[in-house]
Amino acid sequence: MLAVPERIEPTTFRNQEVTTVNGAVILLAGVLATSILSVASAADSAPRGADQRPNTLLILADDLGYSDIWAFGGEIHTPNLDALARQGVRMTQFYVAPTCSPTRAMLMSGVDSHRAGLGAMAETMVPEQRGKPGYEGYLNQNLVAFPDLLRDAGYYTYMTGKWHLGQKEEQSPAARGFEQSYGLCRNRPPIE
Repeated sequence: MLAVPERIEPTTFRNQEVTTVNGAVILLAGVLATSILSVASAADSAPRGADQRPNTLLILADDLGYSDIWAFGGEIHTPNLDALARQGVRMTQFYVAPTCSPTRAMLMSGVDSHRAGLGAMAETMVPEQRGKPGYEGYLNQNLVAFPDLLRDAGYYTYMTGKWHLGQKEEQSPAARGFEQSYGLCRNRPPIE
C-alpha cells in the first residue's frame, strides 16, 4: 500500500520530527509514487489537448539513511536534493528491503521482493535457496516492470547505474522497459 503524500513547505520541513530508516528508498519510492499519483491528478485537471504529465526522476542510492539528506533532518547540506524535495511531494512511510537488489526489484515491480524473484541478493543466496520460488536471482519475467508502464504511457525511460536484476539479455534494462541504459551488472561491463 502506498503512503499518503505530504507536501513539504519550505519554511517548516526542517523542523519536523524525522525517524531514521535504513536506505534512501523512502525518499526515492516517494518520488516514484508521487509520479504515479501526479499522472492521475494531472490527467483529471489538464486542459484537453495539453500534455500536463509530470516529469519523474527516481534516484536510488545505496546505504543512504532517511535523515542523511538536509530536507529530511540531515546535517549535510544537499541543496539540489532539497530543491527537488521542496518542489515535489514527500512520502514518509514505506516497506523496504535491507539490501540493494531486493529493493530495486520491489521498486521496478511494485511487489514484494520474493514475488519479484529476488528474496535476497543473488550473491548471498545459499545453495538451498537458489532457484526456488522467490529466489530466482533476477527480476521475475511474469511481472510488469514500472518502466514498461511509463514507456507505454509515452514517457522516455532512461536508466544509469547498478542494475543487479539479472545477467541475461532478456533480464536487461532494455528488456524491462528502459529505452536507453548505461549500467553495471554485478560490476561487469554494461548491458547495452
